[in-house]
Amino acid sequence: MTAPLQFGLDTFGDVTKDAAGAMLPHAQVIRNVVDEAVLADELGLDFIGLGEHHRADFAISSPETVLAAIAARTKRIHLGSAVTVLSSDDPIRVFQRFATLDALSNGRAEVILGRGSFTESFPLFGFDLRKYEELFEEKLDLFAALLPQKPVSWEGKLRPPLRDQLVYPPVEHGTLKTWIGVGGSPQSVVRAAHYDLPLMLAIIGGDPARFAPFVDLHHRAAKEFGRTAQPIGVHSPGYVAETDEEAREELWPDYKAMRDRIGKERGWPPMGRDEFVNEVEHGSLYAGSPETVARKIARTAKTLGISRFQLKYSAGPLPHEKLMKSIELYGRKVVPMVREMLAA
Repeated sequence: MTAPLQFGLDTFGDVTKDAAGAMLPHAQVIRNVVDEAVLADELGLDFIGLGEHHRADFAISSPETVLAAIAARTKRIHLGSAVTVLSSDDPIRVFQRFATLDALSNGRAEVILGRGSFTESFPLFGFDLRKYEELFEEKLDLFAALLPQKPVSWEGKLRPPLRDQLVYPPVEHGTLKTWIGVGGSPQSVVRAAHYDLPLMLAIIGGDPARFAPFVDLHHRAAKEFGRTAQPIGVHSPGYVAETDEEAREELWPDYKAMRDRIGKERGWPPMGRDEFVNEVEHGSLYAGSPETVARKIARTAKTLGISRFQLKYSAGPLPHEKLMKSIELYGRKVVPMVREMLAA
C-alpha cells in the first residue's frame, strides 16, 4: 500500500514589509517565521523547512537555531532545512546540530543537504568556489559515514582523516532522516541513490513533468545499487488566496521584486507579467485559489509519484499577515482537496 502524500512548507525567511510598506528588521522576520511554523503545526502539516542564506534579503543564516525555537512551541510537525549548504559547512557539526534538534523535538528533525543555488557562504567561511563540486562530494561522503552512528574511520582529500571517532550526541531512535536536495543535476540524483537517501527535487520553474526523467533515473540507479528506491519529494514556490485573481494580484509585485533582484545578479532580464502568468498556469508556481493549487499539486504528485510536496510559501517582501493567510488556506483547504483528488 502506498503511503499517503505528506505536505510541507518551506521558507528562506524572506525579509518582508510591514503594513506601511517598510522593510522589517531581520530579527522580527525570524520571530514571524516561528509563528508561521506554529500555525503549520496547528493545521496538522507534516513538515516545515528553513533555508540557509547569508545575504540581506533572507533573514535565516542558522536554520537549526530557528528550528530549535520552533521545536519548543510545536508538537507534531517535522523540522528541517531547505537546504543546508553542506559544501561550506563541517559535516560533523551539521550532524551534531541536527542530532541536538532531534533530541529537543523528540525525533522530528530532518536535514536536506545540498550545494545551494547561492554562493555567498563560500567567501564568508573561507572556501574556494572553484572546488564547488569537490567540496560537496567529499563532505557528503563523510556525512553519510556518520549516519550509522558507529565509530567512523574515514579519509578524504580536503580534511584530515578520522580514526575510530564517535560523534555526539547520538540520535535517540533510528537514524537522522537525511535528504539530498537536487536542482537539476543527474549526478546528484545518482548520488542520492548511491548513499541510499531520499531525494528532494527543487522545481522552481517550468513544467514539473520535465523532472520525470530524474525520478526514473533515481529508481534505475537504486536498482543498480541493489536497493529499494527511497522517497522523492518536490519543493516549489506558491501562494494561496481565496480566488485565483486575488492570489495573482497579491503575489505578483512581491514575486517580481524577488525574482528581479536575484535575476539582476545572474544576468536575467526583468520578469514580465506574461512570464509570471505562464508559470502560474503551466509551470511550477502554485498560485491561486485552494482548488486551483490543489489540482496542480495532485497533478504533480501523480506525474512524478512523489511522497511529499513542500510549498515554498514566502516570496520576497510579501507581508507576514498574507503569508499566514496563505498557510491557513493551504492547511485547511488545499491539503484535504489534494487527498480527495488522489484518492479518487
